[in-house]
Amino acid sequence: MAKRTEDKYVKLECKDCKQINYRTHKNKRILKTRLEMKKFCAKCNKHTLHKETK
Repeated sequence: MAKRTEDKYVKLECKDCKQINYRTHKNKRILKTRLEMKKFCAKCNKHTLHKETK
């Protein structure tokens, strides 16, 4: 099994409050665009859109 290196991990930032809440991985060879997910933000206390940061 291949090890996941740190460069494959991406941080997800809440679009409303700009707080980084999640860290996930993605295959950068397949997904060229930025990742967007609807996740729960503890600071906003609701489900909001989270975008991938640099």
